[in-house]
Amino acid sequence: MKSKVIDMSVGSPTKHLLAFTFPLLIGNVFQQLYNMVDSLIVGNFVGANALAAVGTCGPLNFFFFSLSSGLAVGIGIIVAQYFGAKNDKMVRTTVSNSFYVLGVVSVVVTLIGYIFAKLFLRILQCPDVILAESVTYLRITTLGIIFTALYNGIASILRALGDSRTPLYFLIISSIINLVLDFVFVLACHWGVFGVGFATIIAQAVSGILCLIYAYYKNEYFHLSRKELHPNRIIIISSFKLGVPLAFQGTLISISVMALQGVVNSFGETIMASFTIVHRIESLIQQPYGSLGAAVTTFSGQNYGAKDLTRVKKGFHRATFIAFCFTAVIVPVFQIFADHIIGWFIKDPEVIRIGAIALRLTSWFYLPLGMIYVPRAVLNGCGDTTFSMINGITEVICRIAFSQILIRFAGFTIFGKFIPVGFWGIWLTEGITWSITAVICLIRYRTGKWRTFELGKME
Repeated sequence: MKSKVIDMSVGSPTKHLLAFTFPLLIGNVFQQLYNMVDSLIVGNFVGANALAAVGTCGPLNFFFFSLSSGLAVGIGIIVAQYFGAKNDKMVRTTVSNSFYVLGVVSVVVTLIGYIFAKLFLRILQCPDVILAESVTYLRITTLGIIFTALYNGIASILRALGDSRTPLYFLIISSIINLVLDFVFVLACHWGVFGVGFATIIAQAVSGILCLIYAYYKNEYFHLSRKELHPNRIIIISSFKLGVPLAFQGTLISISVMALQGVVNSFGETIMASFTIVHRIESLIQQPYGSLGAAVTTFSGQNYGAKDLTRVKKGFHRATFIAFCFTAVIVPVFQIFADHIIGWFIKDPEVIRIGAIALRLTSWFYLPLGMIYVPRAVLNGCGDTTFSMINGITEVICRIAFSQILIRFAGFTIFGKFIPVGFWGIWLTEGITWSITAVICLIRYRTGKWRTFELGKME
Protein backbone atom coordinates (compact mmCIF):
# COMPACT_ATOMS: atom_id res chain seq x y z
CA MET A 1 0.00 0.00 0.00
CA LYS A 2 1.07 3.57 -0.69
CA SER A 3 0.09 6.68 1.15
CA LYS A 4 -2.89 8.31 -0.51
CA VAL A 5 -1.53 11.08 -2.73
CA ILE A 6 -4.16 13.34 -4.31
CA ASP A 7 -3.57 15.54 -7.34
CA MET A 8 -5.77 18.61 -6.79
CA SER A 9 -4.91 20.07 -10.18
CA VAL A 10 -7.65 17.89 -11.66
CA GLY A 11 -11.20 17.10 -10.56
CA SER A 12 -13.86 19.06 -8.67
CA PRO A 13 -12.38 21.91 -6.56
CA THR A 14 -15.31 21.76 -4.12
CA LYS A 15 -14.95 18.01 -3.66
CA HIS A 16 -11.19 18.31 -3.06
CA LEU A 17 -11.62 21.15 -0.57
CA LEU A 18 -14.32 19.38 1.45
CA ALA A 19 -12.55 16.01 1.41
CA PHE A 20 -9.36 17.67 2.64
CA THR A 21 -11.06 19.92 5.22
CA PHE A 22 -13.07 17.35 7.18
CA PRO A 23 -10.15 15.22 8.49
CA LEU A 24 -8.30 18.40 9.49
CA LEU A 25 -11.40 19.73 11.22
CA ILE A 26 -11.88 16.52 13.19
CA GLY A 27 -8.24 16.58 14.28
CA ASN A 28 -8.29 20.24 15.28
CA VAL A 29 -11.53 19.95 17.26
CA PHE A 30 -10.25 16.75 18.89
CA GLN A 31 -7.09 18.55 19.96
CA GLN A 32 -9.04 21.53 21.32
CA LEU A 33 -11.27 19.26 23.38
CA TYR A 34 -8.23 17.32 24.60
CA ASN A 35 -6.56 20.55 25.75
CA MET A 36 -9.66 21.37 27.80
CA VAL A 37 -9.61 17.92 29.46
CA ASP A 38 -5.86 18.24 30.05
CA SER A 39 -6.46 21.50 31.95
CA LEU A 40 -9.20 19.85 34.00
CA ILE A 41 -6.83 17.05 35.06
CA VAL A 42 -4.12 19.48 36.13
CA GLY A 43 -6.52 21.83 37.90
CA ASN A 44 -8.43 19.12 39.77
CA PHE A 45 -5.70 16.63 40.63
CA VAL A 46 -2.55 18.75 40.95
CA GLY A 47 -3.85 22.11 42.09
CA ALA A 48 -4.46 25.72 41.16
CA ASN A 49 -0.76 26.62 41.31
CA ALA A 50 0.11 23.80 38.92
CA LEU A 51 -2.61 24.93 36.52
CA ALA A 52 -1.31 28.49 36.74
CA ALA A 53 2.25 27.25 36.10
CA VAL A 54 1.17 25.38 32.98
CA GLY A 55 -0.92 28.34 31.81
CA THR A 56 1.93 30.81 32.35
CA CYS A 57 4.12 28.79 29.99
CA GLY A 58 1.41 28.91 27.29
CA PRO A 59 2.65 32.00 25.40
CA LEU A 60 6.23 30.70 25.32
CA ASN A 61 5.16 27.22 24.24
CA PHE A 62 3.03 28.79 21.52
CA PHE A 63 6.02 30.85 20.37
CA PHE A 64 8.23 27.76 20.13
CA PHE A 65 5.44 25.86 18.37
CA SER A 66 4.96 28.70 15.88
CA LEU A 67 8.61 28.48 14.78
CA SER A 68 8.42 24.79 13.86
CA SER A 69 4.86 24.91 12.48
CA GLY A 70 5.60 28.01 10.37
CA LEU A 71 8.67 26.41 8.80
CA ALA A 72 6.73 23.17 8.28
CA VAL A 73 3.97 25.01 6.42
CA GLY A 74 6.60 26.79 4.30
CA ILE A 75 8.12 23.42 3.37
CA GLY A 76 4.65 22.09 2.58
CA ILE A 77 4.03 24.99 0.18
CA ILE A 78 7.23 24.19 -1.74
CA VAL A 79 6.27 20.49 -1.90
CA ALA A 80 2.73 21.31 -3.10
CA GLN A 81 4.01 23.58 -5.87
CA TYR A 82 6.59 21.10 -7.15
CA PHE A 83 4.03 18.29 -6.95
CA GLY A 84 1.60 20.39 -8.98
CA ALA A 85 4.39 21.07 -11.48
CA LYS A 86 4.94 17.27 -11.74
CA ASN A 87 8.58 17.75 -10.70
CA ASP A 88 9.07 14.64 -8.59
CA LYS A 89 12.82 15.16 -8.34
CA MET A 90 12.41 18.50 -6.57
CA VAL A 91 9.63 17.13 -4.35
CA ARG A 92 12.04 14.51 -3.04
CA THR A 93 14.84 17.08 -2.68
CA THR A 94 12.50 19.30 -0.64
CA VAL A 95 11.49 16.36 1.55
CA SER A 96 15.14 15.51 2.32
CA ASN A 97 16.08 19.12 3.06
CA SER A 98 13.12 19.54 5.39
CA PHE A 99 14.94 17.34 7.91
CA TYR A 100 17.95 19.70 7.90
CA VAL A 101 15.80 22.81 8.28
CA LEU A 102 13.53 21.53 11.03
CA GLY A 103 16.28 19.53 12.75
CA VAL A 104 18.67 22.45 13.15
CA VAL A 105 15.96 24.92 14.16
CA SER A 106 14.39 22.57 16.72
CA VAL A 107 17.76 21.84 18.37
CA VAL A 108 18.62 25.56 18.60
CA VAL A 109 15.19 26.46 19.98
CA THR A 110 15.36 23.59 22.49
CA LEU A 111 18.73 24.78 23.82
CA ILE A 112 17.57 28.40 24.08
CA GLY A 113 14.29 27.42 25.74
CA TYR A 114 15.93 25.08 28.24
CA ILE A 115 18.82 27.36 29.20
CA PHE A 116 16.86 30.61 29.42
CA ALA A 117 13.56 29.22 30.73
CA LYS A 118 13.77 31.10 34.03
CA LEU A 119 14.75 34.37 32.32
CA PHE A 120 11.84 34.16 29.88
CA LEU A 121 9.37 33.52 32.70
CA ARG A 122 10.78 36.46 34.67
CA ILE A 123 10.22 38.67 31.62
CA LEU A 124 6.59 37.48 31.56
CA GLN A 125 6.37 38.48 35.26
CA CYS A 126 5.69 34.96 36.45
CA PRO A 127 4.78 35.07 40.19
CA ASP A 128 7.47 33.70 42.53
CA VAL A 129 5.03 31.26 44.08
CA ILE A 130 4.75 29.27 40.83
CA LEU A 131 8.13 30.11 39.27
CA ALA A 132 9.83 26.81 40.16
CA GLU A 133 6.98 24.71 38.76
CA SER A 134 6.77 26.89 35.65
CA VAL A 135 10.50 26.51 34.97
CA THR A 136 10.21 22.73 35.37
CA TYR A 137 7.27 22.52 32.97
CA LEU A 138 8.82 24.82 30.36
CA ARG A 139 12.14 22.97 30.40
CA ILE A 140 10.59 19.53 30.10
CA THR A 141 8.27 20.57 27.26
CA THR A 142 11.07 22.25 25.29
CA LEU A 143 12.79 18.86 25.16
CA GLY A 144 9.87 17.67 23.02
CA ILE A 145 10.25 20.40 20.39
CA ILE A 146 12.28 18.16 18.08
CA PHE A 147 9.46 15.58 18.05
CA THR A 148 6.86 18.29 17.46
CA ALA A 149 8.93 19.57 14.54
CA LEU A 150 9.26 16.02 13.17
CA TYR A 151 5.49 15.47 13.25
CA ASN A 152 4.66 18.94 11.89
CA GLY A 153 7.15 18.60 9.05
CA ILE A 154 5.99 15.18 7.87
CA ALA A 155 2.32 16.06 8.37
CA SER A 156 2.77 19.24 6.32
CA ILE A 157 4.43 17.30 3.49
CA LEU A 158 1.71 14.63 3.47
CA ARG A 159 -0.96 17.35 3.38
CA ALA A 160 0.88 19.12 0.56
CA LEU A 161 0.54 15.85 -1.37
CA GLY A 162 -3.20 15.84 -0.71
CA ASP A 163 -3.25 13.41 2.26
CA SER A 164 -4.96 15.09 5.22
CA ARG A 165 -6.21 11.85 6.79
CA THR A 166 -2.97 10.17 7.82
CA PRO A 167 -1.76 13.07 10.06
CA LEU A 168 -5.20 12.96 11.74
CA TYR A 169 -4.72 9.33 12.80
CA PHE A 170 -1.38 10.04 14.45
CA LEU A 171 -2.75 13.18 16.11
CA ILE A 172 -5.55 11.15 17.68
CA ILE A 173 -3.11 8.45 18.82
CA SER A 174 -0.86 11.13 20.35
CA SER A 175 -3.75 12.81 22.17
CA ILE A 176 -5.02 9.53 23.63
CA ILE A 177 -1.50 8.57 24.82
CA ASN A 178 -1.06 12.01 26.38
CA LEU A 179 -4.39 11.78 28.19
CA VAL A 180 -3.72 8.28 29.56
CA LEU A 181 -0.20 9.19 30.69
CA ASP A 182 -1.53 12.35 32.38
CA PHE A 183 -3.62 10.13 34.64
CA VAL A 184 -0.78 7.65 35.22
CA PHE A 185 1.92 10.22 35.99
CA VAL A 186 -0.34 12.57 37.97
CA LEU A 187 -2.57 10.16 39.92
CA ALA A 188 -0.41 7.04 40.23
CA CYS A 189 3.11 8.49 40.25
CA HIS A 190 2.27 11.88 41.82
CA TRP A 191 4.79 13.64 39.56
CA GLY A 192 2.72 16.82 39.33
CA VAL A 193 3.77 19.36 36.70
CA PHE A 194 6.80 17.28 35.72
CA GLY A 195 4.48 14.34 35.00
CA VAL A 196 2.20 16.46 32.80
CA GLY A 197 5.18 17.71 30.79
CA PHE A 198 6.74 14.24 30.53
CA ALA A 199 3.45 12.80 29.25
CA THR A 200 3.43 15.47 26.55
CA ILE A 201 6.98 14.60 25.44
CA ILE A 202 6.23 10.88 25.17
CA ALA A 203 3.04 11.52 23.18
CA GLN A 204 4.88 13.88 20.81
CA ALA A 205 7.70 11.39 20.34
CA VAL A 206 5.28 8.57 19.50
CA SER A 207 3.36 10.67 16.96
CA GLY A 208 6.53 11.98 15.30
CA ILE A 209 8.28 8.61 15.07
CA LEU A 210 5.17 6.72 13.90
CA CYS A 211 4.51 9.40 11.29
CA LEU A 212 8.08 9.05 10.01
CA ILE A 213 7.87 5.24 9.85
CA TYR A 214 4.55 5.41 8.03
CA ALA A 215 5.82 7.99 5.52
CA TYR A 216 8.95 5.95 4.79
CA TYR A 217 7.10 2.72 4.12
CA LYS A 218 3.96 4.10 2.47
CA ASN A 219 5.03 7.19 0.53
CA GLU A 220 7.46 6.93 -2.38
CA TYR A 221 8.66 10.53 -1.92
CA PHE A 222 10.31 9.53 1.37
CA HIS A 223 12.43 6.82 -0.31
CA LEU A 224 15.51 8.97 -0.71
CA SER A 225 18.82 8.16 -2.37
CA ARG A 226 22.18 9.37 -1.01
CA LYS A 227 22.35 12.03 -3.71
CA GLU A 228 18.91 13.34 -2.73
CA LEU A 229 20.01 13.58 0.90
CA HIS A 230 22.61 16.21 0.10
CA PRO A 231 21.77 19.71 1.41
CA ASN A 232 20.29 22.00 -1.23
CA ARG A 233 21.04 25.65 -0.46
CA ILE A 234 18.18 27.02 -2.56
CA ILE A 235 15.58 24.77 -0.94
CA ILE A 236 16.84 25.60 2.54
CA ILE A 237 16.76 29.35 1.84
CA SER A 238 13.28 29.06 0.28
CA SER A 239 12.03 27.14 3.33
CA PHE A 240 13.10 29.96 5.63
CA LYS A 241 11.87 32.61 3.22
CA LEU A 242 8.38 31.10 3.20
CA GLY A 243 8.28 29.74 6.74
CA VAL A 244 9.67 32.57 8.88
CA PRO A 245 6.86 35.06 8.03
CA LEU A 246 4.30 32.39 8.91
CA ALA A 247 6.08 31.76 12.21
CA PHE A 248 6.10 35.46 13.04
CA GLN A 249 2.44 35.77 12.13
CA GLY A 250 1.46 33.29 14.84
CA THR A 251 3.71 35.06 17.34
CA LEU A 252 2.31 38.51 16.52
CA ILE A 253 -1.29 37.32 16.81
CA SER A 254 -0.44 35.75 20.17
CA ILE A 255 1.03 39.08 21.33
CA SER A 256 -2.13 40.92 20.24
CA VAL A 257 -4.36 38.50 22.16
CA MET A 258 -2.19 38.87 25.28
CA ALA A 259 -2.46 42.66 24.99
CA LEU A 260 -6.25 42.40 24.77
CA GLN A 261 -6.24 40.04 27.77
CA GLY A 262 -4.53 42.77 29.78
CA VAL A 263 -7.44 45.11 28.98
CA VAL A 264 -9.92 42.40 29.94
CA ASN A 265 -8.21 41.84 33.30
CA SER A 266 -8.70 45.50 34.20
CA PHE A 267 -12.48 44.98 34.37
CA GLY A 268 -12.43 42.31 37.07
CA GLU A 269 -13.33 38.66 37.50
CA THR A 270 -16.80 38.68 35.92
CA ILE A 271 -15.62 40.14 32.61
CA MET A 272 -12.53 37.93 32.72
CA ALA A 273 -14.70 34.83 33.11
CA SER A 274 -17.06 35.94 30.32
CA PHE A 275 -14.18 36.69 27.97
CA THR A 276 -12.47 33.37 28.73
CA ILE A 277 -15.63 31.37 27.96
CA VAL A 278 -16.43 33.27 24.75
CA HIS A 279 -12.80 33.02 23.64
CA ARG A 280 -12.82 29.27 24.27
CA ILE A 281 -16.01 28.82 22.25
CA GLU A 282 -14.65 30.91 19.41
CA SER A 283 -11.43 28.88 19.40
CA LEU A 284 -13.65 25.95 18.40
CA ILE A 285 -15.60 28.05 15.90
CA GLN A 286 -12.38 29.06 14.15
CA GLN A 287 -11.42 25.43 13.52
CA PRO A 288 -13.65 24.99 10.41
CA TYR A 289 -12.26 28.21 8.93
CA GLY A 290 -8.69 27.20 9.79
CA SER A 291 -9.14 23.69 8.37
CA LEU A 292 -10.66 25.12 5.19
CA GLY A 293 -7.71 27.51 4.98
CA ALA A 294 -5.24 24.60 5.16
CA ALA A 295 -7.15 22.88 2.35
CA VAL A 296 -7.02 26.04 0.24
CA THR A 297 -3.27 26.37 0.83
CA THR A 298 -2.62 22.87 -0.56
CA PHE A 299 -5.11 23.34 -3.41
CA SER A 300 -3.60 26.69 -4.38
CA GLY A 301 -0.04 25.42 -4.06
CA GLN A 302 -0.58 22.43 -6.33
CA ASN A 303 -2.48 24.42 -8.97
CA TYR A 304 -0.03 27.31 -8.84
CA GLY A 305 2.76 24.81 -9.45
CA ALA A 306 0.74 23.49 -12.39
CA LYS A 307 0.50 27.13 -13.63
CA ASP A 308 -3.30 26.97 -13.62
CA LEU A 309 -4.17 30.38 -12.15
CA THR A 310 -7.77 30.10 -13.31
CA ARG A 311 -8.18 27.03 -11.13
CA VAL A 312 -6.54 28.84 -8.19
CA LYS A 313 -9.19 31.56 -8.49
CA LYS A 314 -11.92 28.94 -8.77
CA GLY A 315 -10.67 27.39 -5.52
CA PHE A 316 -10.88 30.80 -3.86
CA HIS A 317 -14.50 31.29 -4.97
CA ARG A 318 -15.56 27.78 -3.89
CA ALA A 319 -13.87 28.15 -0.51
CA THR A 320 -15.57 31.52 0.00
CA PHE A 321 -18.93 29.86 -0.65
CA ILE A 322 -18.14 27.08 1.85
CA ALA A 323 -17.16 29.66 4.49
CA PHE A 324 -20.38 31.57 3.83
CA CYS A 325 -22.49 28.40 4.25
CA PHE A 326 -20.87 27.55 7.58
CA THR A 327 -21.38 31.12 8.80
CA ALA A 328 -25.03 31.08 7.70
CA VAL A 329 -25.58 28.00 9.88
CA ILE A 330 -23.65 28.98 13.00
CA VAL A 331 -24.75 32.62 13.41
CA PRO A 332 -28.49 31.84 13.93
CA VAL A 333 -27.53 29.10 16.41
CA PHE A 334 -25.55 31.56 18.52
CA GLN A 335 -28.17 34.27 18.25
CA ILE A 336 -30.88 31.91 19.55
CA PHE A 337 -29.02 29.65 21.98
CA ALA A 338 -26.18 31.87 23.29
CA ASP A 339 -27.46 31.75 26.91
CA HIS A 340 -27.60 27.95 26.90
CA ILE A 341 -24.15 27.63 25.30
CA ILE A 342 -22.51 29.91 27.88
CA GLY A 343 -24.45 28.06 30.60
CA TRP A 344 -22.60 24.85 29.75
CA PHE A 345 -19.42 26.39 31.15
CA ILE A 346 -20.61 28.25 34.24
CA LYS A 347 -23.68 28.80 36.45
CA ASP A 348 -23.07 32.41 37.48
CA PRO A 349 -26.11 34.38 36.12
CA GLU A 350 -24.16 37.59 35.48
CA VAL A 351 -21.37 35.79 33.60
CA ILE A 352 -23.98 33.98 31.52
CA ARG A 353 -25.79 37.26 30.74
CA ILE A 354 -22.63 39.12 29.68
CA GLY A 355 -21.14 36.13 27.85
CA ALA A 356 -24.35 35.53 25.89
CA ILE A 357 -24.55 39.15 24.74
CA ALA A 358 -20.86 39.07 23.82
CA LEU A 359 -21.30 35.85 21.82
CA ARG A 360 -24.26 37.29 19.95
CA LEU A 361 -22.25 40.44 19.23
CA THR A 362 -19.11 38.76 17.88
CA SER A 363 -21.02 36.14 15.87
CA TRP A 364 -22.11 38.88 13.44
CA PHE A 365 -18.44 39.18 12.50
CA TYR A 366 -17.85 35.50 11.73
CA LEU A 367 -17.99 35.95 7.95
CA PRO A 368 -15.14 38.50 8.05
CA LEU A 369 -13.31 36.04 10.32
CA GLY A 370 -13.68 33.34 7.67
CA MET A 371 -12.55 35.75 4.99
CA ILE A 372 -9.26 36.17 6.78
CA TYR A 373 -8.48 32.48 6.38
CA VAL A 374 -9.55 31.96 2.74
CA PRO A 375 -7.64 34.70 0.84
CA ARG A 376 -4.65 34.38 3.17
CA ALA A 377 -4.51 30.65 2.38
CA VAL A 378 -4.50 31.37 -1.36
CA LEU A 379 -1.64 33.83 -0.88
CA ASN A 380 0.33 31.33 1.22
CA GLY A 381 -0.19 28.51 -1.25
CA CYS A 382 1.13 30.66 -4.08
CA GLY A 383 4.21 31.67 -2.09
CA ASP A 384 3.17 35.13 -0.91
CA THR A 385 3.81 34.32 2.75
CA THR A 386 5.38 37.72 3.48
CA PHE A 387 1.84 39.05 3.73
CA SER A 388 1.25 36.76 6.73
CA MET A 389 3.62 38.92 8.77
CA ILE A 390 1.77 42.05 7.59
CA ASN A 391 -1.41 40.27 8.61
CA GLY A 392 -0.04 39.67 12.10
CA ILE A 393 1.09 43.29 12.48
CA THR A 394 -2.41 44.44 11.47
CA GLU A 395 -3.99 42.35 14.23
CA VAL A 396 -1.54 43.68 16.83
CA ILE A 397 -2.26 47.30 15.91
CA CYS A 398 -6.04 46.83 15.74
CA ARG A 399 -6.40 44.93 19.01
CA ILE A 400 -4.23 47.36 20.96
CA ALA A 401 -5.58 50.57 19.40
CA PHE A 402 -9.31 49.80 19.29
CA SER A 403 -9.40 48.21 22.74
CA GLN A 404 -7.82 51.32 24.27
CA ILE A 405 -10.17 53.65 22.36
CA LEU A 406 -13.48 51.81 22.66
CA ILE A 407 -13.38 50.99 26.39
CA ARG A 408 -13.15 54.73 27.11
CA PHE A 409 -16.50 55.47 25.46
CA ALA A 410 -19.53 55.29 27.73
CA GLY A 411 -21.69 54.72 24.65
CA PHE A 412 -23.50 56.40 21.80
CA THR A 413 -27.07 57.14 20.74
CA ILE A 414 -28.60 55.75 17.55
CA PHE A 415 -32.23 56.31 16.53
CA GLY A 416 -32.87 57.75 19.96
CA LYS A 417 -31.60 54.65 21.78
CA PHE A 418 -28.47 54.72 23.95
CA ILE A 419 -26.02 51.92 23.14
CA PRO A 420 -23.49 51.33 25.93
CA VAL A 421 -19.87 50.58 25.05
CA GLY A 422 -17.49 50.43 28.03
CA PHE A 423 -16.30 46.86 28.49
CA TRP A 424 -18.34 45.82 25.43
CA GLY A 425 -15.52 47.50 23.52
CA ILE A 426 -13.48 44.36 24.21
CA TRP A 427 -15.70 42.27 21.94
CA LEU A 428 -16.25 45.10 19.47
CA THR A 429 -12.47 45.22 19.17
CA GLU A 430 -12.42 41.57 18.13
CA GLY A 431 -15.10 42.13 15.49
CA ILE A 432 -13.48 45.27 14.10
CA THR A 433 -10.06 43.58 14.05
CA TRP A 434 -11.45 40.64 12.07
CA SER A 435 -13.22 42.97 9.63
CA ILE A 436 -10.20 45.20 8.94
CA THR A 437 -7.87 42.21 8.61
CA ALA A 438 -10.30 40.52 6.20
CA VAL A 439 -10.51 43.64 4.03
CA ILE A 440 -6.70 43.89 3.88
CA CYS A 441 -6.45 40.18 2.97
CA LEU A 442 -8.98 40.61 0.16
CA ILE A 443 -7.19 43.72 -1.12
CA ARG A 444 -3.90 41.82 -1.18
CA TYR A 445 -5.57 38.99 -3.09
CA ARG A 446 -7.15 41.41 -5.58
CA THR A 447 -3.83 43.14 -6.31
CA GLY A 448 -2.61 39.87 -7.81
CA LYS A 449 0.86 40.07 -6.25
CA TRP A 450 0.55 36.36 -5.49
CA ARG A 451 0.91 35.69 -9.23
CA THR A 452 4.53 36.95 -9.19
CA PHE A 453 6.13 34.13 -7.18
CA GLU A 454 8.38 32.12 -9.51
CA LEU A 455 8.76 28.46 -8.64
CA GLY A 456 11.62 28.03 -11.10
CA LYS A 457 13.88 30.27 -9.02
CA MET A 458 14.03 27.58 -6.33
CA GLU A 459 15.73 25.00 -8.54
